[in-house]
Amino acid sequence: MSQELYSVDQVAELLGLHARTVRNYVRDGRLKAVRIGKQYRIAREDLEALTGQPVTPAAATTARRHRHVEVSSIVQVDAISPEDASRLATLLMASLNGRQSDDQPVRVQTAYNEERASMKVVILGDVADSIELLRLVDMLSGVDG
Repeated sequence: MSQELYSVDQVAELLGLHARTVRNYVRDGRLKAVRIGKQYRIAREDLEALTGQPVTPAAATTARRHRHVEVSSIVQVDAISPEDASRLATLLMASLNGRQSDDQPVRVQTAYNEERASMKVVILGDVADSIELLRLVDMLSGVDG
């Protein structure tokens, strides 16, 4: 009994739907599924019955694999005043607002240590966005080099 089973997330990826929509299809009886533990599994035959088209193993494998590259950067800026740290944090956050909504998410967090007069900037995002934010930090922090 080797039956090909797909998770809700895999089916959502294959169909270009949100996982919640696929779960609703299952709950409404539009898509037959088996519950294993707390998760649903959908047989290839049942997915084909819903779509009316064959699902090839190659298409399912491709849908599961999307290369994603993310950069994690931590920048420490020493000898910075609270006002300059606040200004830098505001400008970094404002630069994120100009991004297009379909881009990969970029996360920026800042922390200021008043006792040490230092600021840490944490950037998580794709390579291009991280480079741009790092250039902005370099430019706005006034560090030569």
